[in-house]
Amino acid sequence: MALENTYAPEVEAQIREDAAKVLARYPQSRSAIMPLLHLIQSVDGFCSPRGIVLVAEILGLTRAQVSAVATFYSQYRRHPNGEYNVGVCTNALCAVMGGDIIWDELTEYVGVGSDETTADGKITLERLECNAGCDYAPVVMVNWEFFDNQTPESAKQIVDDIRAGKDLHPTRGPEKVHTFKEIERVLAGFEDGHVDEGVGAGEASLRGLQIARAQGWTAPQPMADGAENGTEGGAK
Repeated sequence: MALENTYAPEVEAQIREDAAKVLARYPQSRSAIMPLLHLIQSVDGFCSPRGIVLVAEILGLTRAQVSAVATFYSQYRRHPNGEYNVGVCTNALCAVMGGDIIWDELTEYVGVGSDETTADGKITLERLECNAGCDYAPVVMVNWEFFDNQTPESAKQIVDDIRAGKDLHPTRGPEKVHTFKEIERVLAGFEDGHVDEGVGAGEASLRGLQIARAQGWTAPQPMADGAENGTEGGAK
């Protein structure tokens, strides 16, 4: 997908207006570099060359300084991302629970490999190290929303629903998955109104807490001053 070297005036004006709101949150302007890169991705779908130039200009940095950040973190893309980023966890627990099989079958089914995008621009596949959802392994994430306890068949159904233009309903989180660009705007720091939707922590995540409460277990309390020496005022 080719992009012009500069933004249309009205697009640049909107980016600068949004950037000013982000900058207002930081005592030092260069600290805003990461959310501003997400803002660029919300417009271009990746950290485009013109976006790098604009962020550098806004922050008074060099293009090399901005590019250094954009190339360091994997969540910043250097080429156009699909409308839906489908990430399959193949880290230890997910792998042994079926993540490797899901990945192998899904890549063959979709026809692209990791960090590759389908010709229609709908789907980018990504092989992930960890989705931080081990209690629901194997996990697939679509634009960083959880799809728990997946199988090759359910993962293929996700892809089929994307291709058919259907809404995707994650296991936890918002009522539906929003597009890559919409999520990037949230990561830039702009609320989308969906923060209180759906389930946050599920049954498996809360099981340990439920057992602790049933057994009357509590976390150790901080010792009073001097307790470590057994002096007055400290517990022994």
